[in-house]
Amino acid sequence: MFLKKTMERNGALIEAAAELHRKGLLLPDTYLVDMDTLLKNAAAMKAAADRSGVRLYFMLKQLGRNPEIARRLMRLGFDGAVAVDFREALSLIRAGVPLGNVGHLVQIPKGALTRILSARPQYVTVYSVEKAREIDEVCRDLGFVQKLMLRVIGKDDVLYPGQYGGFRLEELEDAARKLAGLGHVRIAGLTSFPCFLFNERTGRIEPTPNAATLQAAKKILSGMGVTIEEVNMPSATCCASIPLIRRLGGTHGEPGHGLSGTTPLHAVADCAEIPCVVYLSEISHNYGGRAYCYGGGHYRRSHVRQALVGPPREGRLLDVIPPADESIDYHFGLAGTAEVSQSVVMAFRTQIFVTRSSVALIDGLASGRPAIRGIFSPLGQRLK
Repeated sequence: MFLKKTMERNGALIEAAAELHRKGLLLPDTYLVDMDTLLKNAAAMKAAADRSGVRLYFMLKQLGRNPEIARRLMRLGFDGAVAVDFREALSLIRAGVPLGNVGHLVQIPKGALTRILSARPQYVTVYSVEKAREIDEVCRDLGFVQKLMLRVIGKDDVLYPGQYGGFRLEELEDAARKLAGLGHVRIAGLTSFPCFLFNERTGRIEPTPNAATLQAAKKILSGMGVTIEEVNMPSATCCASIPLIRRLGGTHGEPGHGLSGTTPLHAVADCAEIPCVVYLSEISHNYGGRAYCYGGGHYRRSHVRQALVGPPREGRLLDVIPPADESIDYHFGLAGTAEVSQSVVMAFRTQIFVTRSSVALIDGLASGRPAIRGIFSPLGQRLK
């Protein structure tokens, strides 16, 4: 999905991947993150957000919940991390990373509430009055009031399977009255997902009906005297979409793929953010007229299309035959044969936290002196 754009805009990363593999410094099934470019992307996004009066929480699940990336982003002035699930929240807490938003898209289970709330996240997103009551009980024992963000849903909203949950607009007033009776939580924010999506026909990032739902929810709660401090509009947050957040009444975005220059927009346009993540593999064997390279990093919505095989400057682009969703991704197939042990580089939409891959952070590409600054597990543990 992003290989040609990465070749055009960040060829040094592809060359570094192949060279580090040739030297035996990186094994196949490793993602490389060009930290120089990622931080440049992040700085551009932070500047765009400052101009628009938008605050940013960073999302790092797609880069393997990496604590080193998180710490560097905090130094750039980001407001904290968004933890998409409770395990990510616990990992970030162990790494000392401030939490901006927890509970969206996965609610905090009861047994983890004390540990996570003790870290004092800025917001906890809730889908139900029952979960809010659990949070209230824990915060009563801890001795503080926790700000809540309500996930709200309108009848025409975009929802993805496995991500259903939240307060329907027609039940919002009743829920708000019940929450007002709790002494150690208060409604202070609203969110939905996805608030923006890339439109292939127009070639632009555009708002979904979810954004209008947030506007309607704020109007309902404001009419009840509830002060909404944060309207969080995640999905496709990048320099191109940040002005839309402000225009539609949002206060916060949550860049994830924008940090790595890998939203769908970045596959077709030269955006402010430059692609800075590649996947390294190696030819394992040939069979039936196809080459097979090592897998482990497949994500079923990756939209992987091609791989660069061999030395980058004289390598071949081969179509990728991804593993079937019902099978374990031991290998990627390639439409053609290749020399065993040759380097293979791909660039596609990642969700590293659901893979078996390693993650190598690369510093120094901008100065022509690439160096491995750390190798991590897909869940953020340092391996080397």
